[in-house]
Amino acid sequence: MGEYSKALSSYERSLEIQKIALPPNHPHLASSYNNIGNLYDNMGEYSKALSYYEKDLEIILKALPPNHPHFASSYNNIGNVYNNMGEYSKALSSYERSLEIRKIALPPNHPDLASNYNNIGAVYDNMGEYSKALSSYERSLEIRKIALPSNHPDLAGSYNNIGVVYNNMGEYSKALSSYERSLEIQKIALPSNHPDLASSYNNIGSVYNDMSEYSKALTYYEKDLEISLKALPPNHPNLATSYNNIGMVYDNMGQYSKALSSYERSLEIRKIALPPNHPKLAASYNNIGNVYKNMGEYSKALSSYERSLEIRKIALPPNHPELADTYENIGLVHEDMDIDEECEEAAVKKRYLGIVKKLTSIKRQAIPIGLQNRDVISFAKTDSDKTADRLIDVLENHYLTSQQCIYIVMDEADRMIG
Repeated sequence: MGEYSKALSSYERSLEIQKIALPPNHPHLASSYNNIGNLYDNMGEYSKALSYYEKDLEIILKALPPNHPHFASSYNNIGNVYNNMGEYSKALSSYERSLEIRKIALPPNHPDLASNYNNIGAVYDNMGEYSKALSSYERSLEIRKIALPSNHPDLAGSYNNIGVVYNNMGEYSKALSSYERSLEIQKIALPSNHPDLASSYNNIGSVYNDMSEYSKALTYYEKDLEISLKALPPNHPNLATSYNNIGMVYDNMGQYSKALSSYERSLEIRKIALPPNHPKLAASYNNIGNVYKNMGEYSKALSSYERSLEIRKIALPPNHPELADTYENIGLVHEDMDIDEECEEAAVKKRYLGIVKKLTSIKRQAIPIGLQNRDVISFAKTDSDKTADRLIDVLENHYLTSQQCIYIVMDEADRMIG
């Protein structure tokens, strides 16, 4: 943190001098605003970063020709902040504007083009559009293989990001292979306490966690945390991720008090570092809900899940898999609490949002329209599947317990998916 403070002091002193010595729209002033924005971005202070990046852009719009490379950098940096803040549509728009300019201004295999494809891939990954993310990441890797030395850190970044997508798609062996290739390069190219090394350890830990190899996962997550504590400010979002993932392993191992402690530490940091409706805040509430559910504290679990759902409805596209997960969690808690009157809506939403993952893109667009209808019976009738008739009957007759209701609906979902 001390190095960031020193850098900020130097940048601000430079800016003060430039404001006196230069005209108000001089490109050097824009560069100073950009540098301060970069620093705040690295510190995880995204609203401050955005303010400085926008000052940079305001000046260069007046001072430079329309396709100057500086424009591409400005739009790219603004995209980074929006992505970090969870405003994915704004991030994508900024990244695509940057890419348009660089395609005009730069050679076809320039490393900056690779950075644009990489960043666009990151947004698609965050939006749950994994095939688009993988395509963008692979395009970035192609360019970097041509443009960069074989052990360049950016190549490691590409392998890492491809691993993230494979992990999200459940292709764990491919994910692990990509992560390990990334780590090999980073160990050669970077200092031992570099944050990117921490990210690689974190990602390898995630694969082992998903493969249920919890002791290996915990080892890698603790390596990540050890580096991050040395390399990052105390409330950096990456530290929240480290605590979150350690909590996840403890939860999976049945060590619920340790899991809850780690999840709550993660949430504390995210409340400070992120906007109030950031998707990662929703993830924290969801994970805390999981622990309370596992501990049998259902009212606390339900409260956490509902807070998660509030945020995800605002922050995510209507067909995002994490929304389906949240509805499922709420439905399961209702089942455990035996709340019959809540069963139908939670279970039906789970059914449709679960199925939506495997529908065509055209059908997918129709589902959220139905979900907006609060009348479950009416919504069920809009489904053209024959299975809807049986669903309507069981809901209208109200003769089921909550447990039976969920199992019937899940059975119908399984039939459709199968």
